[in-house]
Amino acid sequence: MTEKVLIVGGGIVGLSCAHYLCDAGYSVTVIDRATIGGACSYANCGYICPSHVLPLTEPGMVKMAIKSMFKRHSPFKVKPRFDLDLLRFMVGFARRCNTRDMIAGGHALQPLLNASMAEYRKLVQHPEIECEWTEGGMLYVFKTQQAMDHFGEMDALVAREFGLPAKKLDGRQLREKEPALKEGLLGGYFYDCDATLRGRKLHASWKNWLETRGVQFIEQCEARILHRDGTGPGAKLRSIETSGAGGKHAADHFVFALGAWSPKLQKQLGCRIPVQPGKGYSITMDRPDPCPKQSMLFPETRVGVTPFEDAYRLGSMMEFVGYDDSIKPERIGLLRKGAEPYLQAPHTPRVHEEWTGWRPMTPDTLPIIGRVPRCPNAYLATGHNMIGQTLGPVTGRLITELITGSKTILDVKPYAVERF
Repeated sequence: MTEKVLIVGGGIVGLSCAHYLCDAGYSVTVIDRATIGGACSYANCGYICPSHVLPLTEPGMVKMAIKSMFKRHSPFKVKPRFDLDLLRFMVGFARRCNTRDMIAGGHALQPLLNASMAEYRKLVQHPEIECEWTEGGMLYVFKTQQAMDHFGEMDALVAREFGLPAKKLDGRQLREKEPALKEGLLGGYFYDCDATLRGRKLHASWKNWLETRGVQFIEQCEARILHRDGTGPGAKLRSIETSGAGGKHAADHFVFALGAWSPKLQKQLGCRIPVQPGKGYSITMDRPDPCPKQSMLFPETRVGVTPFEDAYRLGSMMEFVGYDDSIKPERIGLLRKGAEPYLQAPHTPRVHEEWTGWRPMTPDTLPIIGRVPRCPNAYLATGHNMIGQTLGPVTGRLITELITGSKTILDVKPYAVERF
C-alpha cells in the first residue's frame, strides 16, 4: 500500500517537499491556511543566491539595529511589546553576532545553497516549469566610500573562507554593466553565481504539474488539532484536524512547512520552534524607461531591484511587529525613495501590486530541517529566513531522504531543531 504524506504549508518549501516525495512514490496532500504559494513565496524579489553565504549575524549588527530603531524611516523596525518569545529570539541573535559564529554559520549554510542551486538547474529544465529563470548574477551598488569599503571587507572574508570572490567595479565599469544606473555612483561588486526567478509563475506552474502527477492541494485549510496515538516521546502523529472543508486528515508521515506560522503548533508538536515573523514589503509596477537589465541590491538603503519580463519590483524592509499584515504607505514609500539615489528611472506610476509577507526568522539565521524530536513521523521544514526561495528545493530533497530513510546528500545535524 502506498504511504501517505501530509504537508502542512504550501509555499516554496511545501511545493518542493511535494515534488520530491511524489518522485519517491508517496501519495502526497498539501494543505494551506490560505492559498498555495500565496504567502512569503509570492512576491519576494525572486533571488536565488549562492552568494548569500554569510548569516545575518554580522558583527556590529546589534548596534546597527538599535540605532535604526530610533530612526523614523529606518528599514528595520521592532514594535515595542512584551513578548517573551521575541525577547529570547533577540537575545539569541545578539549572542551570535560575532565573527566566529558568523563564519561557522556560513559553513553550515553554503552546502545548502550550492545543493539547492544544483536542484534548481535540473528543475527549470522541465517543460512544465515556467518561472523566468535568469542566471544573470547579482550586482551590489554603492554611492559612498564607507559603505563600499565595509562591503569590500566582507567580500574579502567570503572569498577567503568560502571561495566566492566578487568582481569589484569602479563607477565607469558599473555604468557599463548596468546602463540604467545614474552617473556619479562610486562603484559596486558583482557576483556571477546568482540567479533570479519569478515566484508567482514558478508556484503556479509547479502546482499544476504536481496535480497532473497526483498531488492533492487543499486551500483555506488550517491545521488546528494534532492527534497522536499516545502522550509519550515516541507517540506517532496519526491525523490533523483542520478548519474549513478540510476536515480530518490522516497520513503515515507529516511535514510542517509553515514558515512564519510554525510556532503556532510548537506546543502540540512538543518542541520549541524559535521562529519570528520578519515582515517584508514589495511593490510591483510597470517597467521603467530605462529599465534595469540586472537584479541589484543597494545595501545603503537596503532595497532590492528585480526586472521581470513584463514588470519591475522593489523589495525590502524588516519589521518585527508580530503578525500585523497591514500595508503601510510610508513603508512602500521607503522602497521608492531607497531606489531613487541609484536609478535614472527608479519607479513608475502604474502599480501592479503592493505586498507584504512574513519571513520565518531564526536566531542563528539557519533553517530548521529535520525530524520533530518527540514525534518520529513528523518533520520540520521551516525557518529559512530571507532565503526560502533559494533553499526550497534542497529542503524538499532532504525531507524526502529523511522520510525514506535514504542517506541524505548533506549532514542535517546543523539544521536540527534540537540545536536551540
